Amino acid sequence: MTLRETQAASTVRAIKTLWSKNFLAAGDGNFSFKAENKNKSDEIWITPSGVRKCEVKSEDFVKLGVSSKASSESLMHKMVFDNAPKARVVFHAHPPTAIAYSIATKEKFLPEDLMSELILSVGTVPIVPYARPGSLAMGDVLKPYLPTSRVMILKHHGALSWGESVEEALSGMERLEHTCEILMKVNAFGGVASSLPSDEINWLKKKRIELGERTL
Repeated sequence: MTLRETQAASTVRAIKTLWSKNFLAAGDGNFSFKAENKNKSDEIWITPSGVRKCEVKSEDFVKLGVSSKASSESLMHKMVFDNAPKARVVFHAHPPTAIAYSIATKEKFLPEDLMSELILSVGTVPIVPYARPGSLAMGDVLKPYLPTSRVMILKHHGALSWGESVEEALSGMERLEHTCEILMKVNAFGGVASSLPSDEINWLKKKRIELGERTL
């Protein structure tokens, strides 16, 4: 298999994982990766529009900027690749709890003072203002958060996770939904009764810097 075929197969496995976890429905979501061609330059390959993600195959990926079948949200992926040089993979899915949280809150970021694992594994997670799916604005609203944020909630819409590998992008999406599920259960138990001490938060943030930029 070529590198592109290997990357496509790995991305398909990740898509099936997210579908099995109810992060995707029908043809929702879109996934892309960078692959080096024979001329040693990068090409971006993305899932086509209108394909049920539980049925997507490696050969379904189309080249961004060339095929008219490319996802309608290609501009969002291009914005990430253009502004995050380390990005090799971009995932856009619709994790239900993360979307629900974005609708229920007026906050602009997930709370950082409640869960040590969120700080250590992901860092700051912004809730990106709503923009119409598929529009140029959908790419523009991401720009202020790049390349710093590798995991984001897209308000009223979904989530985006990018990484230097398929595994990193997948971990980011899973971390996000898991965090939002915990927040939902906190509210079910009556709301926040205690937060992490400020000195502990500072230690966790310093440790996060030591661990590096990648989502864990």
